Amino acid sequence: MAPHLTKGGLHRCIATSQMKRLLTLTALTAVALLTGCVNGPVHRALRTPYNVTAYKPHNPNDVRIKVSLSNRAVYVMEGNTPLLVTACAIGKADHPTPTGNYRITSKIPKKRSGEYGFSVSGDNIHPAKASEATGHYVGFPMAWWSEFTPGYGFHEGAVWPIPRTHGCIRLHKNVAPKFYALAKPGTPVNIASSQPEDATIGKDLKRPQDYADPDPANSILVSDRAFTQPEEPLLVDRP
Repeated sequence: MAPHLTKGGLHRCIATSQMKRLLTLTALTAVALLTGCVNGPVHRALRTPYNVTAYKPHNPNDVRIKVSLSNRAVYVMEGNTPLLVTACAIGKADHPTPTGNYRITSKIPKKRSGEYGFSVSGDNIHPAKASEATGHYVGFPMAWWSEFTPGYGFHEGAVWPIPRTHGCIRLHKNVAPKFYALAKPGTPVNIASSQPEDATIGKDLKRPQDYADPDPANSILVSDRAFTQPEEPLLVDRP
């Protein structure tokens, strides 16, 4: 023991050292929590919710749909006037989105996949293909389905910034019902590698940031709660 430190002085010195360590640990913990929040809840809170405006057509018979695979964009047009412009998700390399000229053939607001979904046995719910389900099969929800060729359609889903689907064209949950309101049976659809609109209205297209958010609980996905009704007017008058 240093000769100049009394027993009481030593106790005070130890207490002071312990307090400094406690303050340091508290500060480091606060920094760690703040960093975690920035990457987690705070980051999500600061995101701009994705939405686009959709306009009423003057003549629904003149509406046509154009899809650019390279820009991952959907343009709903009336003549040269855009009614809805939105980002979309397209098929992966091994499940590409088909190209060509089509027409909307059928529409189902509460569509479920006939191939991918869940096996349900009482409270036991787990992901499964329809062919592999050991319990009751319930397809994955594909709300606001607008089919353009057998097995392929536009529907609600996560809009990833990379090709992600099995060939369908996914639209953000805030946009899919608006597209559904514009797409009628018989509406022409052109899907190509690129579209002229890529260089104009499709340039610097904003994209959803919530694509990696977790899905709702399986118990919700197999119920009607998976399908929600839009709260806002879907189509607005042109300015």
